[in-house]
Amino acid sequence: MNWDQIEGKWKELKGRARSSWGELSDDELDRIGGKKDELIGRIQQRYGLEREEAERQVDDWARNL
Repeated sequence: MNWDQIEGKWKELKGRARSSWGELSDDELDRIGGKKDELIGRIQQRYGLEREEAERQVDDWARNL
């Protein structure tokens, strides 16, 4: 699934994101709104990861949708 599709279906997909990154709050997921850079940044911040690792996790998640 590409990011345009993810952004368009974010309300449906944010539950899956929540199960992958449980430390992200519902408010954070609402603010992210399906934007890839926002999601990467929040994961980076919340989990203390380097950008490359956060990007890898997000890309793997999107590929598995």
